[in-house]
Amino acid sequence: MPLISKFGTAAIVTAAVLLFGMAGSCHAQATFPSHDVYLLGTGGPNPNVGFVSVISDQPPAAEPANSSPPQLGLAAEDSGWHFAVSPYLWFPGVHGTIGALGRDVSVHVSPGDLLSHFRFGVMGVIEARYKRVVLPLDLMWVRLQANNALPFPNLMVTTAKLKGDEFILTPKIGFLLIDQEKLKIAALAGFRYWYFTENLRFVPSNLNLNFSRSQNWVDPVVGGRIQGSLSPKVTITIAGDVGGWDTGSHLDYQVVGLLGYKIKPRLILQAGYRYLDVDYRNGGTRIDLVTSGLAFGATMNLK
Repeated sequence: MPLISKFGTAAIVTAAVLLFGMAGSCHAQATFPSHDVYLLGTGGPNPNVGFVSVISDQPPAAEPANSSPPQLGLAAEDSGWHFAVSPYLWFPGVHGTIGALGRDVSVHVSPGDLLSHFRFGVMGVIEARYKRVVLPLDLMWVRLQANNALPFPNLMVTTAKLKGDEFILTPKIGFLLIDQEKLKIAALAGFRYWYFTENLRFVPSNLNLNFSRSQNWVDPVVGGRIQGSLSPKVTITIAGDVGGWDTGSHLDYQVVGLLGYKIKPRLILQAGYRYLDVDYRNGGTRIDLVTSGLAFGATMNLK
């Protein structure tokens, strides 16, 4: 009996401890004494059975000193949207052929000539990126104007005023085929919208000798872009596209090369060369021009 009593008492105490442990895991309000509970027999602590240490209301164990918290902020930043703005100035010359009503005229204009007749302009690229998807938008709007006196004193008109606008909008969508810290290669596709308008007015204007005409069309384009780091401060960008294929113009393509210098982590100054060629023919209208020259700009990474 004493042996049975010992084992019976030990079993009862063990069952009680297990029941209390189960109750504590199911109910947050349950607590346990913060001391060691022995499995007791009739003769006191039983060294052959051992003990169970029950501790309640204790703070969680501290993490090792060399452990670092998970980089949640970095992961969230890399998986979110990023935006960049790149205003630029382009100083091109123009050469080629323009025509109307079946008559063609050869054109050769230097960068200085265009700049002397420059009246207004907006140029820039806005780009959004989400993970590997890029959405660049290139906009260029230029207004040129010339006021020339006519060398015919016997005519009733004395001055001819010519005003011309050129508007080019190129939205694209692309995918980063290679997305590394020092090298990014993207495949791009989109369209280029062209708009030309010309207005010729003679002075005095009461003679109703005013002429105005405009042309606009849309070209689908495909292309790519390579961005690389030559050093921690120096970057290079090579981009190009081609399109048209008689959907709007007969042929439409451009090539851009830029060398950049990072003066701040989010600011890069750039300089390079841009070459843009378009061959548009519709009825009696012909615009076959090459616009090329130096370009200067900056890229600001907003996020």
